[in-house]
Amino acid sequence: MSNYTGAKVRLSRKLGFALTPKASKYMERKPNPPGQHGASKRRAKISDFGKQLLEKQKLRLQYNVHERQLRRYVDRAQRALGNTGDILVQLLESRLDALVFRAGLARSLYAARQYVTHGHFEVNGKRVTIPSYQVRVNDVIAVRESSKKLTMFQDAVRQSGAPAYLEVSKSNLSVKFLYLPPREEIPVICEVPLVVEYYSR
Repeated sequence: MSNYTGAKVRLSRKLGFALTPKASKYMERKPNPPGQHGASKRRAKISDFGKQLLEKQKLRLQYNVHERQLRRYVDRAQRALGNTGDILVQLLESRLDALVFRAGLARSLYAARQYVTHGHFEVNGKRVTIPSYQVRVNDVIAVRESSKKLTMFQDAVRQSGAPAYLEVSKSNLSVKFLYLPPREEIPVICEVPLVVEYYSR
């Protein structure tokens, strides 16, 4: 399964939270699930497997990774020492595209992925074009000098509010990854233990 590029608004309404700024604005007016009877429709009782599947989809779509990638992240988390669910989210949150988005250098994760792929970012002074690049603590992510005047970065960073584990310089359009955040600091809407259960079947 490839990365999701379809209608983000409809998918956001189905999941119950906004995947993009456009979806957020739309959901303020129409918070119900999509479809003719979205407002009145009673949700059918979901099986344990259905709950696990839904949470897996939530996590996958919030990081815009395909099924194979998520499976690899789960395998890595299971091999590491510590809580598998917490480590899984830390691995996903350490992706370059995720941190570009969290720092406010892109308005959505989908935009962040595109900007990285198009070569607008560097890590520790070296150009990186791989969205899944694993950023380490104390690494510095910056918009490349040739891209700093682009309005998409100027507009995005003006409205940014980064989490505590990121130190953002709005004047330099750069961000330092200060520490590996605990699960409670990572703004992901997902019951991660159910995702781990899904892959442990």
